Amino acid sequence: MNLEAELAGDHLRLPGTAFLPADSAPGDGTGATTGTATGRVVPAAAVRDADPAASPPEIRTVAGETVFVRAERRAELESFCLANRIPRQSRPDVWGALLEPFLDTEFTPERQAATQACLSRVAGLSAGEVADIRARVAPLMRAYNGLHWDWHHLGLADLLDAATADWIPEHLRIAPGEQAAFYSWAAGIADLGRNPGATDADEGSSARTEPGTEPGVG
Repeated sequence: MNLEAELAGDHLRLPGTAFLPADSAPGDGTGATTGTATGRVVPAAAVRDADPAASPPEIRTVAGETVFVRAERRAELESFCLANRIPRQSRPDVWGALLEPFLDTEFTPERQAATQACLSRVAGLSAGEVADIRARVAPLMRAYNGLHWDWHHLGLADLLDAATADWIPEHLRIAPGEQAAFYSWAAGIADLGRNPGATDADEGSSARTEPGTEPGVG
């Protein structure tokens, strides 16, 4: 994956290979980022919120981008959020629910119904929309999990990893010229269930939905 952020004081840095949309980079005072030969610098002021408890931990910008940090740097992200007054906010795992059919386990009729109910309730996605999204990513995710054999969870990070993995057969990969658009589409879907008011308290109380009631974890 080329969306792993490095945290540094009052900014984060993304690798130069990050396939974020080109129009998210200009310094417009809100989603301001600065591109360099070695990567992109995103000031803390351009970070909307973060979820250190996500797997992997997530950072979301005001431009609607989602980037990640390694799980072993979860505590560092907590400190980064506190130091820069960045809200900590969980959101429903929309992609976890959408990608459940591609796990290495049986997708029973009961799970199909429960997952659709979750996606309808938290993301406003109809059965037809869910089917269309799954059809678009099915070849890619089947190839991806054909190697990983993950039976527990696939999410946005896995989808974006699959989109750029050089071991995925070339005819299934997202072409370089289409990766930014694919990322925007995927990140937009991930944000469908966001509740701007459900911010985690700095003292540590979590707004995360209990297991079994959130898409993709039931």
